[in-house]
Amino acid sequence: MEKVNLGNSGIKSAPIIFGGNVFGWTLDEKESFKMLDELFELGFTTIDTADVYSRWADGVPHGTSERIIGKWIKTRKIRDKVTLITKGGSCLQPGGPKNNSRDYLTGAAKDSLLRLQTDYIDLYFTHYDDKETPVEEALEAYQSFISSGEIKHIGASNFSAERLQKSLSIAAEKDLPPYEVFQPEYNLMVRDKFEGEIEEICSKNQLGVVPYFSLASGFLTGKYRKKEDFEGKDRKIFTEKFLNPRGEKILKSLDQISEKHQVSQAGIALAWLMKRPGVSAPIASATKSSHLKSFIEAIEVNLSQEDMEVLNKASETQD
Repeated sequence: MEKVNLGNSGIKSAPIIFGGNVFGWTLDEKESFKMLDELFELGFTTIDTADVYSRWADGVPHGTSERIIGKWIKTRKIRDKVTLITKGGSCLQPGGPKNNSRDYLTGAAKDSLLRLQTDYIDLYFTHYDDKETPVEEALEAYQSFISSGEIKHIGASNFSAERLQKSLSIAAEKDLPPYEVFQPEYNLMVRDKFEGEIEEICSKNQLGVVPYFSLASGFLTGKYRKKEDFEGKDRKIFTEKFLNPRGEKILKSLDQISEKHQVSQAGIALAWLMKRPGVSAPIASATKSSHLKSFIEAIEVNLSQEDMEVLNKASETQD
């Protein structure tokens, strides 16, 4: 499988990054190991997680996803063959504040290293912006980890254009490590959180871009067409909001292109994202072996300019 560059970080990744938010939530440890084994065999060796995953699930503590991934890597003895991405700074307790202070992120990164059972993290993200903390505090926290080799590269997620640019400027001014990768929410349903000013900043600074919720929490698979389809589903809290006229229009466009190429709607949605300007590699999850077929489809399908225009027009964001 041909790998892609994540900006100028030097990280080479599989063209689709696996989202580890399902580990400990919709997949228990045994099922997670099975999924990870299948991913590895297919060549998808970049895994994204966070210290907060999967706290939102009943009875699941934060750090569960990291613990499962760490145990799998140690059991299989393949640390040098896997690219590990994790994040810190999110609130680990419901309703708590985000915290990017130097002391907090230092503790968070150390805890992630322990849970992942590794000596180093390939890419560590500031999960959310904390507007109460100067942007340089996070960079100062990472500086010591980068010097020790415990963190190889850093990135930012969910930052505003203003705060992302300020972080990059401060890093240059104060000789601090710069963010090299950006992680936005970006998909056919949600385009305005990346396109425009943030996209321009990433392009100008040659940041890698790894969008999350690439399938809009499963909505873009086409499985959810009416309210009844959400009932009893874990993802209802994330996907039900997309069932509106615009969402229906986007699903129809996916159906059209899917039928043309004889691949799944999920494969088309991922392929669209992979062809968007500035995108390095989308992050996507799967809970069944059959879902991984869409990853292969996305890599192999060749969307024409006409296909892209159909999808672009259907998903235009209204002002």
